Amino acid sequence: MQGGQGSLMGMLFPLVIFVVIFYFFIIRPQKKRQKSHDQLISSLGRGDQVVTAGGFWGTVKEVKEDSVIIEIADGVKARVLKSSIANKHAQENETLSDAKKSQPEESPEKEDE
Repeated sequence: MQGGQGSLMGMLFPLVIFVVIFYFFIIRPQKKRQKSHDQLISSLGRGDQVVTAGGFWGTVKEVKEDSVIIEIADGVKARVLKSSIANKHAQENETLSDAKKSQPEESPEKEDE
């Protein structure tokens, strides 16, 4: 009987290792991505600049229960599912203020002639 149990454990051990590797490399990262995407969707508001999964850039004009209305160009509005929003970008005025903060201040240099 000892030989039967040893071979059973020998067969199950690689299967258990495979399940653990599968969990840490596939399931866990996917759950993290889904959680961050859900937070992104719940934080959408009017005026946010977003990129859809199809690659369209737009500004959120209205948030509905399962969709958002984005303005792609002046007067061009489209209704897209919330789940198709891929990214949310900082607004232009925030981007400009961040860019000014990251640039070093220029000091006036005196020229000796």
